[in-house]
Amino acid sequence: MKFILTKELGRLARWLRILGYDTIYYDKDDKSRLIIISLRDKRVILTRGSKMSRFTGVRMFRIIEDDVKKQLAQVVKELDLDIEEDKTFLRCVDCNEPLVDIKKNKAEDRVPPYVFKTQKEFKMCPACNKIFWKGTHWQLVKEFLKCL
Repeated sequence: MKFILTKELGRLARWLRILGYDTIYYDKDDKSRLIIISLRDKRVILTRGSKMSRFTGVRMFRIIEDDVKKQLAQVVKELDLDIEEDKTFLRCVDCNEPLVDIKKNKAEDRVPPYVFKTQKEFKMCPACNKIFWKGTHWQLVKEFLKCL
C-alpha cells in the first residue's frame, strides 16, 4: 500500500516511512494535482481536511486525531496495516527513497566517530545521501509500535 499525505500530516508521513511504506508528503494546496498523483500512482490519500471527501473515485481516509501516535494507530487499524519489524527503516524518512546498504568504510567520514566504532551496518539514501544506522531511535520505534 502506498500513501500520499496532505500538508498537515508531515509527522505521520515520517512514521509511515519508518514503517517501510512508500509515502509522499504533499505540501501544496493544489488538490487537483493531489488527486491526479493518487490515481496515477494508486496511492491512498490521508488528510485531516474535511472538504477532501467531496472527491469521488479516490481512496481517501480522513485522519481525526491531532497526536501523531493516535494518527498512526488510526491508520494501522482502519487500513489493517501489517507492522513488521524487519520492514522498518527501509526508506529515507526525509525523502521517501528506498535505502541502500553501504560498506562501513564508506561511512567513516560521514558519521560521528563513536557511531563508526560501535555500529557494523550502515544504509544510505541515494537521493539525499544521508547515512542511517541502528541507533537508539530503533529501540524507541520498537517501544512506540508496542503501543499500537
